[in-house]
Amino acid sequence: MTKIDLRSDTVTRPSPEMRKEMANAEVGDDVYAEDPTVNELQELAAEILDFEAGLFVPSGTMGNQVAIWSHTTSGQEVIVEEDCHIFNYELGTASAFSGVTPRPVSSPDGVLKIQKIRSKITPDKYYLPETGMIALENTHNNKGGRVYPYEELRKTVNFAREKGIPLHLDGARLFNASIASGREPGELVRGFDSVMFCLSKGLGAPVGSMLVGNEEFIKEALIGRKRFGGGMRQAGVIAAAGIYSLNNNISRLQEDHENAKILGQELKDLGFGLTPDPVETNIIFVNTQQAGVDAFDLAKSLRKKGIVIGPRNSGNIRFVTHLDVNREDIEKTIKAIKDYLAG
Repeated sequence: MTKIDLRSDTVTRPSPEMRKEMANAEVGDDVYAEDPTVNELQELAAEILDFEAGLFVPSGTMGNQVAIWSHTTSGQEVIVEEDCHIFNYELGTASAFSGVTPRPVSSPDGVLKIQKIRSKITPDKYYLPETGMIALENTHNNKGGRVYPYEELRKTVNFAREKGIPLHLDGARLFNASIASGREPGELVRGFDSVMFCLSKGLGAPVGSMLVGNEEFIKEALIGRKRFGGGMRQAGVIAAAGIYSLNNNISRLQEDHENAKILGQELKDLGFGLTPDPVETNIIFVNTQQAGVDAFDLAKSLRKKGIVIGPRNSGNIRFVTHLDVNREDIEKTIKAIKDYLAG
């Protein structure tokens, strides 16, 4: 039985065409900056986002943490949204490795309004920790793949520049935000000091993320990557997958968004609650309690039919569409859920 996996877009598998590029990749020692395929990927990523330089890192978490380490000094604070990935899913690394304290700010939709950011900047007093960085997330995972409003991005960019505070973007799913908003990815990140985006989610590469910034920042980040254990050798084999994903898998993200919207509307019609409503990108949080359904029981039933979903608790499930899930898979999932409800 072919498995339909809707837990995350991290479960994507490299296509035959991508594997061919990986097999044929020219390689060298990347710690010596001598892997031509890694160098090509780094240049491509920087060019797409209109930055001076890029750095290939093993994971999105490492990319975010290297950015924090590079921008801040021990004892400072980093302003983040309280449900963001950096604060919730990176094991307190900002504190453990960089010696900084996250300053979480609550937001119902993952958007840090400029008034809230302004209120969290510490006054210039010697006995208060200095604000060392501001971090945003676009799209916002825990808010159901929400796209950060462009106007709010610009306000934060302008504020950060005015205050001289480094601004970082956790853009793990930046290209989903670009497709959904109709804006070029470079436009969405203009004015940021650094940006991380993942190759291993919707773009379909098996591993890796990119960190981009100006040349001075990337020189510092290169040290951070090595210190964090991210120096790689003949990494061109996996960098080739990243190049393929950037050249071939960005525009097709629209298919994932369309499939998510179809699934979301059907679930809503069946009595489930959605976050966000309407669906914006490829992530949907589904409230099953609203339909009187136990999420774990539904997951168990669907698994018997080869459909894997990701309950967060008994009342909530995260569904994520991606390139290994097609329209037929969505229709099969909808039918399986209808059969469960009828039973």
